[in-house]
Amino acid sequence: MPRTTGPIVTVPAIAAMIAATLSALPGQATVPPPPTDRSLIGWTPGEVRCGADPVPGQPIRRPWNVLSWGTPTSPDRVTYRFAIDATGRPVSITRDAPGFVAFAEDTAPALAASRFASGAPQQGCTVTFARWGSKLGQADVVELMSYTIHSTSGPLPKEGWDRIRSAAGSCFDMPYPQPLIRHLPDFRALPATPGVQSWSMIAYDLDARGKPLRPRVFSGTGNAALDKASLAAIRASRFTKGARTGCFYPFHRAPIKMEAPAMPPALHDAKVDGSTCPDQHGWANPPQLRFPEPWRRRSIEGWAVVSYDVATWGELGNMKVVAAEPSSEFGDQAMAVLRSARFAPSPQGHVGCVDRVKFVMGPENMPPGDADGTAPPAY
Repeated sequence: MPRTTGPIVTVPAIAAMIAATLSALPGQATVPPPPTDRSLIGWTPGEVRCGADPVPGQPIRRPWNVLSWGTPTSPDRVTYRFAIDATGRPVSITRDAPGFVAFAEDTAPALAASRFASGAPQQGCTVTFARWGSKLGQADVVELMSYTIHSTSGPLPKEGWDRIRSAAGSCFDMPYPQPLIRHLPDFRALPATPGVQSWSMIAYDLDARGKPLRPRVFSGTGNAALDKASLAAIRASRFTKGARTGCFYPFHRAPIKMEAPAMPPALHDAKVDGSTCPDQHGWANPPQLRFPEPWRRRSIEGWAVVSYDVATWGELGNMKVVAAEPSSEFGDQAMAVLRSARFAPSPQGHVGCVDRVKFVMGPENMPPGDADGTAPPAY
């Protein structure tokens, strides 16, 4: 076999040659490098107005923070229109402008979980959420802690943890203190808020024997009962020997179910004029109910009434949302559910069919780790 006598060209060198050739081609677009850093993204609710009048106070729940690669280019404002019922609950929530808005999936559920004064129903209300972003290494420590409680975009990267630890003392010096006795509150005995995951971040120090000192609430959602129980749990815990300062531990209480607003009686048996749809129609391919994930995370139920026609081959078309509560997003999800369903073929098809799709949470007697979040991240 003949031996090569020329220079050896490595794989990286070949890749570099190809890249150089492509960049030299006339009219060739330059492809920007992929982003290499992560940002923390959040939304801040603005003033609430109903008609021309501002609604006093700031009852809007903060949407959950998310992680992003690079800087989002989609709109940095999202406005909702809604009504307030007699109990103070936001209903009939719709987004002011259609189209995709990145990282905004929790804005409508956060609004739905908010509460206004009862006994004063309102119409024509609006609120605008403004997006903010921060590099992980520069982000507010409390905002990063909040993300770790409900990390919907994956684990917090090292840069975020390093930022959190910068607010700590010697508790994060190696070797880390290890729990010998870890006490937890009786989460099920604590009050929970519909649609809101309560959390308490407890800061504490350790004496030379590993006993917690000076436990205090560093941050959280203001659930007084959870704060009190969390402080007691830290006081009763014990750690490996060695005096430390600036330790943290989070406790959180899962939201309880928020039931959907009552469906108006007129919609229970609503029909379309001229309907040829049978009252009891079977499905050749039944709809598969899929709960909208942003609303499932907050345990918020909803419903939608959808009208549609059926082709002779069984496919559904001409779909329209008649009504949906507490948000139009349940109507969008109901149509997505029904699009996958099929009737049995028929000679004439059907017009004017109406179905009611109810999104109901499962039983609440789940195992404690799932229901109450008793496995928070380690700090």
